[in-house]
Order: sequence, then C-alpha cells, then structure tokens
Amino acid sequence: MGRVLIIGAGGVGTVVVHKMAANADVFTDIMLASRTKSKCDAIANAVGENRIKTAQVDANKVPELVKLIKEFNPDIVVNVALPYQDLTIMDACLETKTAYLDTAN
Repeated sequence: MGRVLIIGAGGVGTVVVHKMAANADVFTDIMLASRTKSKCDAIANAVGENRIKTAQVDANKVPELVKLIKEFNPDIVVNVALPYQDLTIMDACLETKTAYLDTAN
C-alpha cells in the first residue's frame, strides 16, 4: 500500500493511525489530517518515533483536500471524518484519481 492519508482525528482515527503505524511494512508513510491539527499532533506523539506526519485540512472544502492530496500524493485516502464530509472527500479523491476508503458508509 505505501502512502496513506487518514482524514479525521477522532476516536476512530486514533485507532486507525495506531493500527497502521504498527504495520510499517505495509504503511510506509502515514499522514493524519483534520480540521484541528493539534489533535493530529497529539495522536502522532502517542504513536511516537516521528512515524506520523500531520496536517490541517477543512474536509468540507474540496480545494483544500485536493491541495493536500496532491502535496502528499497518497496511494489511498482513508476517511474517518464525519459522515456529512463523505461527498467532499470523495470528490477530492475523484479529482486527484486517488483510491478512497470509507470505514462507515
């Protein structure tokens, strides 16, 4: 898989980051993004070893999502954000031709 961008830094995002970080042979580069970067930073610090990159993004804004996806260039985007943000995240993935995984919908 390689590079993964996780969007959402709540309870589910915390678990997803920890599980992916524990599988470094599969997930070589991980970025966690959310509206509140300090939440991402706290999760990244809990994982340790500087394994997780973090970013601030408004998941309601397709242009912001597209910019982040283009900058990080993930193999897949994992959406663990709020359900009403699904369509904007999907639209950004479609625009950038990036694989998309939604754990809820």
